[in-house]
Amino acid sequence: MSRIAKNPIKIPDGVKVVLSEQVISVSGAKGTLKMDLNSEVEVRQTDALLTFEARTKSKFSNAMSGTTRALINNMVIGVTEGWEKKIELVGVGYRAQIQGETINLSLGFSHPVLYQLPEGVTAEIPSQTELVLRSSSKQKIGQVAAEIRSLRPPEPYKGKGIRVDGERIRRKEAKKK
Repeated sequence: MSRIAKNPIKIPDGVKVVLSEQVISVSGAKGTLKMDLNSEVEVRQTDALLTFEARTKSKFSNAMSGTTRALINNMVIGVTEGWEKKIELVGVGYRAQIQGETINLSLGFSHPVLYQLPEGVTAEIPSQTELVLRSSSKQKIGQVAAEIRSLRPPEPYKGKGIRVDGERIRRKEAKKK
């Protein structure tokens, strides 16, 4: 059995878990998240605990039991505390503005870049070069951060670009004459 799957998940107060045949739904103060369960994993709910077990002794089933436990734990954390990602814009003239559900980014191009936030993700701008994304879904917030970073990834010579969560860039030395 997977070492991760051996640890049960304690369901905190205010969180409601509905376990059906192949779908689990987790509801809390920050929203509701649903996930399809893999047929190789058996999830049991007893009182305020969720336990996970592989249905067969195959390597895949064992791996999926740990993966399922980690994903459901992320859902429980998301509906109670929520997830947050910080994005930093590094470069002269790089800045961000929020206009409703759209982020207007100035990234050194001849035109502004508009990014439409998906449902369930909110953004806040503490300063012009910082962006904070919040969501109850860890997968969704990671995807949004990756898409925003891909608009202008950091380059290794001057370090200009979009960095996620204090990302460190390995700098290269400029060409010598």
